Amino acid sequence: MANTRLPVPAASESGDPLLLTPGPLTTSNTVKTAMLHDWGSRDAEFIRINKEMRERIAEAAGATGMHVTVPMQGSGTFAVEAMIGTFVPRDGKLLILINGSYGQRAKKICQYAGRAHAALETPEDTPPDIGKLDAALKADKAITHVFVVHCETTSGILNPVAEIARVVKSHGRRLLVDSMSAFGAIPIDAREVAFEALASSSNKCLEGVPGFGFIVCAKDALEKAKGNAHALSLDLHDQWQALENTGQYRFTPPIHAIVALHKAIEEFIAEGGVQGRGQRYRDNCKALVDGMRAMGFETLLPDRLQAPIIVTFHMPRDPKFHFQTFYDRLKDRGYVIYPGKLTVADSFRIGCIGRLYPEHIMGAVEAVRETIAELGVTQCGARKAA
Repeated sequence: MANTRLPVPAASESGDPLLLTPGPLTTSNTVKTAMLHDWGSRDAEFIRINKEMRERIAEAAGATGMHVTVPMQGSGTFAVEAMIGTFVPRDGKLLILINGSYGQRAKKICQYAGRAHAALETPEDTPPDIGKLDAALKADKAITHVFVVHCETTSGILNPVAEIARVVKSHGRRLLVDSMSAFGAIPIDAREVAFEALASSSNKCLEGVPGFGFIVCAKDALEKAKGNAHALSLDLHDQWQALENTGQYRFTPPIHAIVALHKAIEEFIAEGGVQGRGQRYRDNCKALVDGMRAMGFETLLPDRLQAPIIVTFHMPRDPKFHFQTFYDRLKDRGYVIYPGKLTVADSFRIGCIGRLYPEHIMGAVEAVRETIAELGVTQCGARKAA
């Protein structure tokens, strides 16, 4: 199917700035409009919408048949915590691959949930070490599961999930994937990448709004997970059973966010699914990186490690560059960016996702050019580490 170019938002239409962030993000007017109606959580039409939403998410993961989608009220972290708490047995052990703050968050979840865990940590600009993963799984037979972040937005790095999955499978262990900022734009196919569960969120690459996450779960593993969960509200098995048996949630669902995502998924399919959306984001990323490098800004990551989701730039070495002033003036021009989150370097981040096209990115680059000229910044190269 040919890709459809979806309606292009402009900041001036609503007066809101464009969000060059990793989510929440700029959404289409049609997704916003879908939330203007009220729905009863037990209404037949809402139950149909929710069922269809779940099915289409599984389809996007190549997971129809052997997997089911279980929505979870709350932020993406709720979904990740539900995934870890449901799938890692109380006598299991999770090996966490860490190269940013979201791997660190998984470690903290294990501490709260009382799950045994170990970590293999690399710097924020370095992918997990496959050799060390292989060695760790050989050495520690207590490890039942491995956790990896697909795109670690701390830096914007794309981790080699398929390669990690092969190693995990070769040792007879099971993989949990935090694909929060990648799902819907970066391919992952359950028929080729063996994962037990994959978590993402409504307000990322599918271009819905915040309110709930979802977990694509291997059905056989989910059936065996009864009783594992450490919290009632985060019990994916119990949530799944309620949805399967009644079509309804155990507790009040974020109805408007679900209906918005249903509409967003229609637009995702019209754009060509993962391939079409991913290509637009890659085009955005290229326009951003090329434009910023032309002014002298330096990216943290080489192109081979960069996911087309969010790009980290080193802070300029020019003493006239002050990030908060830079941020505020860009916002005044209609663009919101993100501060850095690194320990390895002073940085800031600019996102490529949401209902944005290369023309929006080029507008943002021009706004950066105007802003640094106003500030008198002439040296955009990387600031030296202290």
